[in-house]
Amino acid sequence: MLLYWIILPIVWVLARFVWRIEVIGLEHYKAVHDGRAFVIASNHIANLDPVFIAIAVMDWRRMCVLAKEELFVNPFIGWFLRCMGAVSIERGKGDTATIDRVTSACRRGTGVLIFPEGTRTKNGKLGILKSGAFVIAASAGADMLPCRIIYHTRDGKLRPFCRIRVVFGPAIPAAELQITDAGHKVTALRHMKSKLKTALETLLEENAFEPYPGQEPAAPADSVKPLTQGDGPAAS
Repeated sequence: MLLYWIILPIVWVLARFVWRIEVIGLEHYKAVHDGRAFVIASNHIANLDPVFIAIAVMDWRRMCVLAKEELFVNPFIGWFLRCMGAVSIERGKGDTATIDRVTSACRRGTGVLIFPEGTRTKNGKLGILKSGAFVIAASAGADMLPCRIIYHTRDGKLRPFCRIRVVFGPAIPAAELQITDAGHKVTALRHMKSKLKTALETLLEENAFEPYPGQEPAAPADSVKPLTQGDGPAAS
């Protein structure tokens, strides 16, 4: 934790030197940041997305960030990510041990950052939402805070010195994320995904940068597909 307190302000300065970062809706983060369980659910475009969210909230109480195991292969990057609160998860392998550990931490009041798409998108549009974020939120009795990262580039990807917006929306209450009937779990998860997808798309529509000349405005992603049998908890 001590290293986190040292690294966070350094990263804050370096990031704001390289990129022009604007934070919108921080009051929604502060509304859930009162000791209760909460999950930040964000779109995912670049590997540095969790860093931008961390410096956007600039919270001295470290969050737990679910990150794909491939990011930890490089020893230095792995060390840095762990200092920032990242937890490695084996995607697509039913890593229930990590999910249980993160859920327990969330239940005790540790904020959890997760990317429900399970991987980065190549075109900046919202991908298919997976179940991991909702499983954790439901088990921990956590509110879910939608977060949209927007990069002002022609292709929507992160570039040096580009403008960045980190936008938080109103939280989805924990009561709306509970699975009360195990027999209708799939239907409940589909409803939760639709609610989060709508919130994330609204954040983009209301806070998108002006298009470049000749560039078409970002089109909304395809509708959320039904949950299939192979759809399990995943994060990136």
